[in-house]
Amino acid sequence: MDGILNKLFPESANNDFRGHKIALWGFIAFTLLMTWRSIIHMFFEKYGFHEIANFSMIAGDPDPMILIYRFFSLWGFAQLIFCVVCWVVIFRYKTLIPLMYLLWLFEWSFRTFGYPLIREDIAVQGIYTIGATPGAVGAPYITFILIILFSLSLIQKK
Repeated sequence: MDGILNKLFPESANNDFRGHKIALWGFIAFTLLMTWRSIIHMFFEKYGFHEIANFSMIAGDPDPMILIYRFFSLWGFAQLIFCVVCWVVIFRYKTLIPLMYLLWLFEWSFRTFGYPLIREDIAVQGIYTIGATPGAVGAPYITFILIILFSLSLIQKK
């Protein structure tokens, strides 16, 4: 256990990644994908909200969609901040990749296991949405991939 903690929280954060190369390249690819997702949510909120996330338009006076788009955009900004941290890790502090994997794993595991336990709004499917979001559909697969990549990041080169 002490060895895993030392890999998650190294004494010195530097660029000497000792995990498996697949974990490094997987982290770069995953960060690219998450950065793209964040940019879509932040700057193209109408497209991301309706075309990708499958949410329906909500009518009202005043128009509630303006506020909904702003929240969606802020969510993208929050995601982008975490992606910037991941890019800093990639370029400067690769020893923190296992920790970053663990943080991504928390998010995607919660999407997989937490949301179904706490969400009571499944019955509204079809009222506000026209289908499931890619994040909800893909969460179990991404969680599984993250578990593998996280494990590979903990394997030390000889």
